[in-house]
Amino acid sequence: MTNRIDAFVTEALSSYAVLAVVAVLIGGIVVPPAISATGGPDGTVAVVTLDEAISGDTADQTVEELRNVRQNDSIDAVVLRVDSGGGGVSGSEAQYRAVKRLSSTKPVVTSVRSMAASGAYYTILPSDEIFAEPSSMVGHVGVIALFSAPTGVPAPMTSGPDKATGATIDEFRAQLETLKRSFVSTVLAERGDEITLSRTEVAQAKIYIGAAAAENGYVDEIGGLETAIDAAAERAGLDSYTVDRRDPASMTVALTIAAGSDATNTSPLIETPGVDRVRYLALWGTPDTADNTTRVITDGS
Repeated sequence: MTNRIDAFVTEALSSYAVLAVVAVLIGGIVVPPAISATGGPDGTVAVVTLDEAISGDTADQTVEELRNVRQNDSIDAVVLRVDSGGGGVSGSEAQYRAVKRLSSTKPVVTSVRSMAASGAYYTILPSDEIFAEPSSMVGHVGVIALFSAPTGVPAPMTSGPDKATGATIDEFRAQLETLKRSFVSTVLAERGDEITLSRTEVAQAKIYIGAAAAENGYVDEIGGLETAIDAAAERAGLDSYTVDRRDPASMTVALTIAAGSDATNTSPLIETPGVDRVRYLALWGTPDTADNTTRVITDGS
């Protein structure tokens, strides 16, 4: 009798062992896909919109936003959504440095909507990749400035002979030449391997339609925002991802409206805040041409 009980127990335990092994095998096949299906995206791509004329206020907001993105470990890659004709020199330079710092830690891809000109183009130069629409306008590598007449302030009210104007016309032109050379040098340093134009051609400050900009190396490819987001995710090694959309200038606009400022009634193509008269800004028209028009290049020539 005892032998029969022992045999029964042994057989039962063997059956349970087989069932346990089968369960483990089935679990190994079924569970991973289930976990994968509910595990969520691999990471996050932040889309930062830069669509304002560049001033001190907008640049401060943009630099702060890019710093937050850079320091946010949950963000794996960044797309700059750009639509701007540029603006103040100091603001453009601050944004450029912020993008440069960001690109040293995370993939940065730019998507140009309708325009990335002058200071806005300066801003995006450190990007790993630049996409533009076929109709986007890109370039305008140069400087625009207003020169104050020496009669602007009575001489007795100044503390020095150059206080009224800041410089003679020749000195002012030399300053502009220095800024222009710096801008051109930065373009060639950041995109020298892609740009097919000579230094002299870049310094002509022409603006190019997207298709021509892709041919001469001002941008890398033709593509929209979704293409840029996919490219940024690929550079970060993300198979799936969420998109975090940010608009730093919207806070500046909200504060301006709340304060009752009439700054929004001022044309950004003519005025800039404070005394910053030297601008990386795209304007339709230049004083050096007979018909006061800016040539838009559509064929890459």
